[in-house]
Amino acid sequence: MPRLALIRQNYRPDGGAERFISRALLALSESGVELNLITRQWQESGNFRVLACNPPIWGRVSRERAFAEQAMHICQQESFDLVQSHERIPGCSLFRAGDGVHRRWLDIRKQFLPSWKCGWQEYSRFHRYVLHAEKAMFEDSRLRAVICNSHMVKDEIIHYYALPESRIHVIYNGIDCEQFHPRNRQHRPMLRAQLGIPEAATLFLFVGSGFERKNLGLVIDALGKLDLDTHLAIVGRDSSQRKYQRRAQQLGVEARCHFLGVRQDLPALYGMADALVLPTWYDPFPNVILEAMASGLPVLTSSHSGGRELIGQEAGAVIAPDDCMGLAGKMHALQDAEKAHTMGSVARSRVEHLSPAELSSQLLGLYTQLLSS
Repeated sequence: MPRLALIRQNYRPDGGAERFISRALLALSESGVELNLITRQWQESGNFRVLACNPPIWGRVSRERAFAEQAMHICQQESFDLVQSHERIPGCSLFRAGDGVHRRWLDIRKQFLPSWKCGWQEYSRFHRYVLHAEKAMFEDSRLRAVICNSHMVKDEIIHYYALPESRIHVIYNGIDCEQFHPRNRQHRPMLRAQLGIPEAATLFLFVGSGFERKNLGLVIDALGKLDLDTHLAIVGRDSSQRKYQRRAQQLGVEARCHFLGVRQDLPALYGMADALVLPTWYDPFPNVILEAMASGLPVLTSSHSGGRELIGQEAGAVIAPDDCMGLAGKMHALQDAEKAHTMGSVARSRVEHLSPAELSSQLLGLYTQLLSS
């Protein structure tokens, strides 16, 4: 039986990478592969073995370096057939670039950070460590393949690190189209009543922790240009939440901005909404886009999101992450309920084939290829 190790440092219930791993573990559980998860801590159980890897933390750089070293030490002791890392760890045989390319993210951040923060970014020990680890991993001879969740990230890896295209495999995340389904609209009246959102209002849903990178400020600014029948529900957490609440107050839209925090009832929340809006500054392919599309929602995202590959102009819209007027215009267009419904139907049709079974099939196909070679 082939022995596979998956490496992910931390579990966060609302994390996209963690949801991918959970779905992958579920999909692979009946595949005849021995599954092992190397992590600091994990909050789920299943048909896999958890190997605790929790060295002391003395700072951000120490956290990354110590975990990487101990994780690879465990792999050497266990002699796994394949080691699939979701962290930038030199020596892994398979890397899933779910967090994208750090060099690309830092280049994008320079477009919106104040000059003093750009200078801090250049000299940050943490960013320098991550860049070094990323480069070392991509140049390590033991790296046999890379899994990307979008063609956007594949192109970035080739551009920044000249990795051969033949070693990069695009495998979209799987999505449970029964859990995320248009039938969840049945929850709309009850949830809207609980949150004080008018039944007739157009409700945009924003889902994602890390409000700066997800570009919540642009969404609030765009909301300020729309009429009083438009509301925004924000799911996620951020230490700077009060800054965004003040921004909403300054624009006079605080009554139409609903900060919900981290929620466990996402399928119902998609059913409550009319569209997903996520004009992120950088996101390889957010799982929330797949979830919203499966739920029958049109999606507004940015040109810096891998999700653009499935959306186009028929299932939502793609705008530049600094185009407030463009975003406001697209949001205004979706106030037409019939148009939103038509786009949402197209959106669902584009992800129905991305089932957990399809994810399992593609992963097993890649594992088989690597093991046979």
